[in-house]
Amino acid sequence: MALKTSDFDYELPPELIAQEPLPERDASRMMVIDRQSESIEHRLFSDLPEMLNTGDLLVLNDTRVIPARLFGTRKGTGGKAELLLVEEVGGSDQSSVISDQLSDAKGSTWTALLRSGWKPREGIRLLLADGRIEGVIRSVGEEGKVTVELSAEKPLMEALDERGYTPLPPYIKRHQPSTINHEPFPEDRRRYQTIYAAVPGAVAAPTAGLHFTDEIFSRLAARGVRKATITLHVGPGTFRPVKTESVEEHSMEEERYRVDDETARAINTARNEGGRIVGVG
Repeated sequence: MALKTSDFDYELPPELIAQEPLPERDASRMMVIDRQSESIEHRLFSDLPEMLNTGDLLVLNDTRVIPARLFGTRKGTGGKAELLLVEEVGGSDQSSVISDQLSDAKGSTWTALLRSGWKPREGIRLLLADGRIEGVIRSVGEEGKVTVELSAEKPLMEALDERGYTPLPPYIKRHQPSTINHEPFPEDRRRYQTIYAAVPGAVAAPTAGLHFTDEIFSRLAARGVRKATITLHVGPGTFRPVKTESVEEHSMEEERYRVDDETARAINTARNEGGRIVGVG
């Protein structure tokens, strides 16, 4: 029998959706499920080291969220435009390989999601980020997808750092900039990022990792718990609602990832020695 999306419906009162993070990363609640006893405990994330043992391996996603949300206008008409950069496809070989850095050129081509009150078409020019970045739509796809060529007077990533917005999830309602030309909540740049984020390219954070702190890692190391990293650039598909009635009919978007030899060896070693592999989603 096929699963229906309605099978997963539940009531979530809006007032229970936190709009700001707790002051301490590891103060968030954590649900612990024991599959053998079928028991459920409500703990704090700071209790995590007590749950793991010597020889266990944490696998962490070291992707780094970029300030990929841009606001601007259509050149010539002034019509409003919002752009969410998804993947760099020109200026560096990002389409096939995850490199350690995005292009440092003053221009490059990106796939993006465009939101506007006008119909996009090839050749339309955009003024973005308070005029610091210009864009030209090179192709138009489905569901708001476009390919856009971007250029700036300085390295593009530097311009994004200055005037790009943190692409917070849509259920965070307080973050709705319009004519503001700076990051309204600069703390978002730090808190919507894991403390071990290293490889830029994600448009959403691997949220389970947001709760780790240096103290938690120190306590885990003291218990003999090891860690390794992969890189998976979380894409906009994580925000897309499931619109189909059947779960199997929902199309998942591809995401770029990399697992290096060192991490593969660490995983195999932990398995061979009887340790648990703990993926941090």
